[in-house]
Order: sequence, then C-alpha cells, then structure tokens
Amino acid sequence: MGEVEEVVIVGAGIAGLAAAVALKTVGVRAVVLERWEELRATGAGLNLFPNAWIALDALGVSHKLTSLYSPSYKGLITNVCKGTIQEVSMTGSHRVGTGPTMVHRKALLEALAEELPPNTIRFSSKLSSIELDDGSPITLLHMDDGTIIKTKILIGCDGVNSIVARWLGLGKPVSCGRWAVRGLAVFPQGHGFSQVFQHFHDVGQRGGFIPLNDKELYWFLFFTCNPFPQGEDTISKTPEWIQKQVSENFAKTFPPIFSEVVQHSELSTITLAPLKIRLPWDIILKNVSKRTVTVAGDAMHPMTPDLGQGGCIALEDAVVLGRHIGESYIQYGNLGPGLVAKALEKYAKERKWRAAGLITGSYMAGLVQQEGLTWWIKLFRDFIFYKFLYQRVFNAIKYNCGSLPNSSSELECQGKID
Repeated sequence: MGEVEEVVIVGAGIAGLAAAVALKTVGVRAVVLERWEELRATGAGLNLFPNAWIALDALGVSHKLTSLYSPSYKGLITNVCKGTIQEVSMTGSHRVGTGPTMVHRKALLEALAEELPPNTIRFSSKLSSIELDDGSPITLLHMDDGTIIKTKILIGCDGVNSIVARWLGLGKPVSCGRWAVRGLAVFPQGHGFSQVFQHFHDVGQRGGFIPLNDKELYWFLFFTCNPFPQGEDTISKTPEWIQKQVSENFAKTFPPIFSEVVQHSELSTITLAPLKIRLPWDIILKNVSKRTVTVAGDAMHPMTPDLGQGGCIALEDAVVLGRHIGESYIQYGNLGPGLVAKALEKYAKERKWRAAGLITGSYMAGLVQQEGLTWWIKLFRDFIFYKFLYQRVFNAIKYNCGSLPNSSSELECQGKID
C-alpha cells in the first residue's frame, strides 16, 4: 500500500499549525501541507482576546507573545457624522485584568511553527482533490503536482475556500455585503501613539488602527459599497491603487490622522477582499466531520471580523480537536478508524454550536455598529440586540476551551494510529 501518513493537516495557517502543535502535545505526529513556498501572514495583525490566550496557554506558546506585545487599555470611538468622541475602557476583558492584545499574525505563526519537529510543514504542496480508498479507512489526497498522499486522518485547515469543507458537503461561504481593507503602517522614527485603539464610524464605513509596538500600527477599514464596477477584477488591483483609494475615496470623511497612517503602510501588507461568512445553519445541519475527515478554522467557520474572533476561535478548535484525539489515543494506546471517527464526532458536536453562534453574533455586531441604518435595524439594535443579546455575544470572548491531556508516550510525537 505504500507509506501512509498518520495525520495530514491541509493549510499552515493559524488553525493548521495550532492543530499540529496540539497533536504533538498529546503524542500524535502530523504532517502539514502548505500550498505556498513559505508561511504567509495575510492580514498583518491579529487581536487576541481572553479565549485565544487560554488556547495559547494550552498549546504552550503564550509566553512567546506576551513578552513582545502590550495589551490595549482603552479605545477612542469617533463618530464622524456627529463629530463626537467616546472613550471606552478595555480593562477587565483580559484574563489578567487588561485589554486584548494586538500581535503580528506572522509572529503567531512562527511561534507555533517553532514548536513542531523539522520537516513537519511541507511547502509548495497544493491539494487538488480528495478520494476515499475503497475497502480501507485510508484517505487519498491528490496533489496539484500529480502525486498522491495517503493518510489515516485528514484535517482541513485550508481557509475560506476549503477543498476539504467542500468534500464534506459544506456550502460555499457567502458575501455579507461588506469589504475589508487591512494593512501595516510603519513609522521608522516612531508613531507617537499610546496603546489606544482608535476607532472611526461613518455611514457605511468603519475603520481604525492600533499600535503593535512603538513603530508599527495595524489598521483596517470595513465598508459597504462595492469598490469595483461590475465585472472588474479585484486581483488586478495593486497595493498602491488600494492605498490611494482608501485615502481618497473609501475613507475620505475620516479624520486626517487615519489617512496619514494608511500612507505609511508597508505595501506588501495591504489587502482588499470581500467579507464572507458560512451560513450558521450550514454548520449545524451538515457534516463538519465524516469518518476520519474534519475541518477547523476558516475552513469550518469563516466570519466577519467585528468581534475579532476569527483567529481566536481557530486556536480553540485546535485545542478541542487535540483533546478529543489525545484522550482516545492515551486511553487506548492507538487510534483505529472507529476511535478516530468517534473522536472527530465529539469534536464536531462541541464546536458546531459555538461556531454558528459566533458567526451570527459577529455579523449582528457589525450590522448594528454601522451608521446610517434603516429604521428597522435601529429598532433591532436598540430594543433587541443591546437589551437581550449584547452581553451574551460579548461574553463569548471569555470562553474557556479547556486544556490538553498529557501524552503517556515516552517517545513524543511518535504516536501510531492503527
């Protein structure tokens, strides 16, 4: 039959690398397939909330980041239409009584990758299609270069347009009617801003920036208008074009300081893309796992960034997945296909409702924060969302995904799956 991998993870993003670290912790070795030639950090920055730090603690990498980044203690929200500025405290939302922490996405990826054995990540490995091997529990992965990889467990962490999710029968993510621009601004002599989250609201637009350190700022802009005429190709637009459009068109009503930050952007970090979500009922009603195949991260639950939970919940996925697989492996000393299927079913059951809830909550949070709302959305915001749903939605960032079991194997990462 040839060599068969124990576990193959498709995608070396946050979910994929975190899942590999979680499995390593419980004594199960995984191979990570990454389509690009190196680790890619689309998005530049990532805000880590309490639930993410709990997951990073379980993965054993939180200390690598806490020594480099400082939490935000307050935010300033500017209503461009009304000309008002509101100060909000962010203290108390974090596990140690401070605010959420913005980190370089690449720093997080590298912190996770450093925990993995050499050659765990196979770069320039693009998955083309998936096939079940007749009469055996093996899954065949057909790669873009014509090779075939055999695996006993397949975990899809291959992003919004996941091939694994499509194979499981999950529907395509849909547009939520908004676009996002993100970038990293660099001030070689220092930007001079304190560790405060600057936020700007206008009709159909919401943006802001937050320091990563004394020389770099992460900035973002979400807006509702389609920036392209019908049929125009978004891929052909250069970072220079995007940067110019943000200052002169998309955010032209924002205070000048926002445009100044955008103008200091490192062009390679600027991205523009439509915001997409997976319909919540798609996750609840369809298969998140099948036999020995499952998904995690954006492959399972792409969501809007309004709660800052995309990367955070991906870290949760990794810990929960590692826990269920690890408990079975440690208890039985092996993971036959029946045990794997049961472990993945438990994982899917635990993650389905949380993922669906965060997709819904994040979408609603973004909806009610827009200026220029219709009367019925304002009614929903003032009499339903803020009175009955707000606390439940924002309590989600305090979620505890639990810890990982300790492997009983003396040979770490040499766990075998029968």
